[in-house]
Amino acid sequence: MSIFATTQATPPPHTAAHRLPPPNRLAGVISNCKSISDVLRIHAVLYRHNLHTEPLINFHLLRAYSSLNRLDYSITLFHQTHKKNVFIYTAIIHCHAQRNSYEQALFYYSQMLIDNIEPNAFTFSSALISCPLKPGQALHSQTVKFSLDKDLYVSTSLVDLYARGGDVLSAEKLFATMPQRSLVSLTTMLTCYAKQGEVAAARVLFDDMEEKDVVCWNVMIDGYAQHGLANEALVLFRRMLAEKVEPNEVTAVAVLSACGQIGALESGRWIHSYIENSRNIKVNVQVGTALINMYSKCGSLKDARLVFDRVNDKDVVVWNSMIVGYAMHGFGKDALQLFNEMCRIRLKPSDITFIGLLSACAHAGLVNEGRRFFNTMKDEYAIEPKVEHYGCMVNLLSRAGQIEEAYKLVMDMKIEPDSVLLGTLLGACRLHGNIALGEKIAEYLISQNLANSGTYVLLSNIYAAIGNWDGVARVRTLMKEKGVQKEPGCSSIELSNKVHEFLAGDLRHPKSKEIYMMLEEINGWLKAEGYILQTQIVLHDIGEKQKQNSLEVHSEKLAVAFGLISTQPGTSIKIVKNLRVCPDCHAVFKLISKFTGRKIMMRDRNRFHHFVNGTCSCGDYW
Repeated sequence: MSIFATTQATPPPHTAAHRLPPPNRLAGVISNCKSISDVLRIHAVLYRHNLHTEPLINFHLLRAYSSLNRLDYSITLFHQTHKKNVFIYTAIIHCHAQRNSYEQALFYYSQMLIDNIEPNAFTFSSALISCPLKPGQALHSQTVKFSLDKDLYVSTSLVDLYARGGDVLSAEKLFATMPQRSLVSLTTMLTCYAKQGEVAAARVLFDDMEEKDVVCWNVMIDGYAQHGLANEALVLFRRMLAEKVEPNEVTAVAVLSACGQIGALESGRWIHSYIENSRNIKVNVQVGTALINMYSKCGSLKDARLVFDRVNDKDVVVWNSMIVGYAMHGFGKDALQLFNEMCRIRLKPSDITFIGLLSACAHAGLVNEGRRFFNTMKDEYAIEPKVEHYGCMVNLLSRAGQIEEAYKLVMDMKIEPDSVLLGTLLGACRLHGNIALGEKIAEYLISQNLANSGTYVLLSNIYAAIGNWDGVARVRTLMKEKGVQKEPGCSSIELSNKVHEFLAGDLRHPKSKEIYMMLEEINGWLKAEGYILQTQIVLHDIGEKQKQNSLEVHSEKLAVAFGLISTQPGTSIKIVKNLRVCPDCHAVFKLISKFTGRKIMMRDRNRFHHFVNGTCSCGDYW
């Protein structure tokens, strides 16, 4: 018996008392149903009134069941519909496509052709929703066959197909030939550019759009944020507000990500305040997670924890964000304690949870705990380690000086190691002076075309550390031949909602004269303390005086000098650096915190350092 035949009673006579609304009104009622029980009740009434074969009604029933997560009911209804038309087929195709079941969607499309039913524009726009590039190209040829490729809905779906598949050139060609463009098609092309990192092309298109809704703004802001252009994202967000476009939760997540990237705590706090006063944005799980990440990356764990405690119905992603936050600040025991709380409420950890835990152990030197977590994820939670987990373990073991164990772990991996993992091992070889293994790893990376600028720099540093200047010269020649450029060190500091950036030896800042005068004063403090610059870390074949001059103008020292002259005594200073802080700057910052009585926070590529009264939170273990 059919799951829909809830009654077998004889249909009542169609008197005025029993007359139902016409099919088009019934369709509207079905579409507005909020629960599966409502749809089933209406369906039962339709059976009693012998209207269960009405094509328009079945079309809407089929869509309603699917939208309420009963695709099985939709499929049953589809097969019970005797006179299938293009709308019924399009509906079942749409239901599967929306659930990324593109193979089933294509199966029904093929069956439709077998039944000699010609597809319409909505059939193709539905089938293309989740279709991958290769089968999508076959559908593209079908749209041409049925002369529907120029239809606005179809052509927009085709642009989206090529955009999702990363084929920007084909997407551009289709977009250029569209006879008309809607806001949706413009947003589709904008999304294509933004996701593929072509933010300049995206911005040209964005600026040329006569009509922009919040989705367009979100795409452009997120495009900047996702591709390392955080300042541009924040500037565009301010323009969005100036043009009276009301942000939503997607906007909030994007701009908070931008703040976290550059450590813009003041801007992040302002955005948090805006969210709390907004009628359009709620601090749900997604926004709460973005706030936790922002505060953690901007150096305020206290605020991150306050947000964490206030988020209702926390899922594993929220817990992971807080665990990772503790990890990046080196508070390993707090991360482990939070994990224990998570286990007590029986929330199942994910692979990201263990990345956070292993990272926390690495920064805190908790080797035994790290080994236990690595084994636990496999044995108790059946989570197969990914390359990121192996990277954390290599980092943990390498920091503890156990390079041979780390190397063996990499060699015994079931998956192919990537350049990041091998780069971590290479960095450990440099740190602990294992020249032979370092050369071996670097040569492998170079031979497999996996080397990046960091690979060459580390190999050069390994040679320089032992005074092998011929080796250094060979590496630099190789870098020049391959067009590899060393990433320059850059440090930034936020003051009055403006981010100031410095490179080593920078003279571009309007207050350069005052900054260098402050550096001279700092050098005086260091000499009075008896501190000797660690010139041995300058890995260039130059004189001692030149090495001292090089160390004195590192980007982080310029940033801290600017912070000292631009803020009131006693004010905390926060700096963000794109590379790992050098040992000399780390030692100098400890002394500056002692001389000035200020707390200095620095976020480098690896972690946070909190300098207070001559000590660092990392315990000199970073």
